[in-house]
Amino acid sequence: MDYALGAVAEVPRSAPRWARTRGQRRNPQHDRRSRVMRRPSIHPVLRWLLPAGAAVLLAACGHAPQPVAASSPPLASQVVVPQQAAREQVWDGVIEAVDDTTIAAQTNARVEALPVDVGDHVTKGEVLVRFSDIEQQSGRRSAAAAVAAARAEARDAEANWKRVNEIVARGLMARAELDSATARRDAARAALAAAEANLRSAGQQADYTVVRAPFDGVITRRFVNVGEAVQSGPPTPQPLIALAALDALRVDVVVPQSAVDAIRRFDAAVVMPGVGDARRIVAGKVTVFPWADPASHTFRVRVELPPGTPGLYPGMTVKVAFAVGQAERLLVPASALVQRGEVTGVYVIDPDHAVLLRQLRPGHRFGDKVEVLSGLAKGERIALDPQAAALYLAKLHAAGTPMP
Repeated sequence: MDYALGAVAEVPRSAPRWARTRGQRRNPQHDRRSRVMRRPSIHPVLRWLLPAGAAVLLAACGHAPQPVAASSPPLASQVVVPQQAAREQVWDGVIEAVDDTTIAAQTNARVEALPVDVGDHVTKGEVLVRFSDIEQQSGRRSAAAAVAAARAEARDAEANWKRVNEIVARGLMARAELDSATARRDAARAALAAAEANLRSAGQQADYTVVRAPFDGVITRRFVNVGEAVQSGPPTPQPLIALAALDALRVDVVVPQSAVDAIRRFDAAVVMPGVGDARRIVAGKVTVFPWADPASHTFRVRVELPPGTPGLYPGMTVKVAFAVGQAERLLVPASALVQRGEVTGVYVIDPDHAVLLRQLRPGHRFGDKVEVLSGLAKGERIALDPQAAALYLAKLHAAGTPMP
């Protein structure tokens, strides 16, 4: 067999790698065909699902296009611009009743009747407690008898003085007798006055056996029971009934001394009840105490609530916002907000007439407007009627309005 120089024996493609010689050349076309044949094929169902999945992911990311109209939507709208509002500092306060008292015993007696209990509404003059009054009535009758005796003695002394005065005037009796008659008359008058004072005191002690409400209010606490003996002292009178008027309330707030000057200067405050109650109740009067606590260096401030404010009771904690300056705030009408569970939003009208619901973060309420902390920018336009905006979008979707 003849061998040519440089000739290389051809090895089949299917031979193992170790069977190929170093000088063997690959066939490029054969390699490309092999790679094409080894490429995995895509199932027809997957070819349809991939675009659909991409669309779902795009919508989930918030980039789904909104339906738009060719012209401006027929919705009442407003451009959001910064407005001047009070700059506030907020502290916690405790509600208390303006008229709040604890009625104590003013006589020694035993409780006979308790016609009211905790939580009962009472009117001024209504009976709260009745005591036994045997001793008190006896003291009144004794004082009345003493008054009658003193009055009789006073009449006799007056008549005697008149007789002695006439006799002395005619010169038939010494002047000393007139002086004695005058002293007796004056002593009788003083004794009558003392007896009448004792009668009034005894009558007052008898009146103390019936305790009446000093004003309209609610019974907040009861300290005694029927049959219990009470003492008016010493050392202190025994408490009987606690009463508070709920129609006149105020808030007691403790503020640092650094804020007192601004609170006095602006003299305005708003009370915010708290969780579940978004009201901002404008205070009727702000009173700053003229002294500070030497231990904590804080001042007490009293904020009066409007009469008849509902939903607030003594002992509740509230937030009190004091005006300490002016600031620009982004305010929107409260009626334009949309509440979806815990999410608050507003319908925004884009320059290209697209209407979309945008989530925002609301702040404090100022009258009929709400501050927007984030979610809106100055100059954006919002729909004032969220129901009309939702109905408008539903009509666009139903009509198949093309996407931008």
